[in-house]
Amino acid sequence: MLDALKSMLGIGTPINYAELVKSGAIIVDVRSIGEFASGHIKGAINIPVEALSKNGHLLKNKQQVIITCCASGMRSAAAKSMLLSQGYETVYNGGGWSSLQSKLSMS
Repeated sequence: MLDALKSMLGIGTPINYAELVKSGAIIVDVRSIGEFASGHIKGAINIPVEALSKNGHLLKNKQQVIITCCASGMRSAAAKSMLLSQGYETVYNGGGWSSLQSKLSMS
């Protein structure tokens, strides 16, 4: 219970997103097509959160590490839950895309 609470609040061991990407993780940006077009992380895949349930098949390997992102972290949190419920094994909520981009360039 305590671990789940820590996870929800983002407390605990920091996640090295740059290392995850170097190891083959993919970034799924769940913002709208228009939001994605206005700026995104290079190499990110755009699957809007409302289309994720019917387009999850685009993410073929359920063992591949996935990092979700959006504008603020709300939709990416929902996307993480959706992907885990669809059988994807390792999914991280990267939060807002610009914040995630900063974390990726810090390495």
